Amino acid sequence: MQMYRVSRTEDSSCYPIPGLPPDTLHMRVKEGSKIRNLLRFATARMQGEVEDGKGSSLRQVVFTGSGRGVTKTITCVEILKRRVEGLHQVSKLYYKTESEISESPQQGVPSITMLRTVPAICILLSKDPLDPQEPGYQPPQTPRGLTEDVQRCRAVIRPAHGASSQCTAKRVCLDDWSVCSPQLSNV
Repeated sequence: MQMYRVSRTEDSSCYPIPGLPPDTLHMRVKEGSKIRNLLRFATARMQGEVEDGKGSSLRQVVFTGSGRGVTKTITCVEILKRRVEGLHQVSKLYYKTESEISESPQQGVPSITMLRTVPAICILLSKDPLDPQEPGYQPPQTPRGLTEDVQRCRAVIRPAHGASSQCTAKRVCLDDWSVCSPQLSNV
């Protein structure tokens, strides 16, 4: 007997972060969401390229995702934190209940309702300082000095000279230049 999914609903419980202002941007990330589209919208709102109704850029954004969308939610947040500097973060994990109703194409067969509890995440990013004592708080990332990055880069990436320059492999580490092995630059 074949069943067809008719509808899927999620509990509409409140966010695990209380006291959010009404003008907070809520980004709901699903398994099929395109990161590029989510970030284009959120970045424009947070950087002030698109103004809200009051004529100012947004100060806070909340990303939520559940089930298979959790990893995509975290990816969006990490990329946005690199695009918009100085964002404070509070992350909360919780569980949501999803209800899925399936019906059979045959007459007289009752529908089946399945309840599932799935993990979910809610991440608040704010330009304004948040309570550092709040569980799940992360302070803004401090950008490294340009000179420090340039010095590490020079130690890792050496210019290739001669005919074998096309075969030279160069490795650039995004977060920590010291992890890159200088031996890899002359492969």
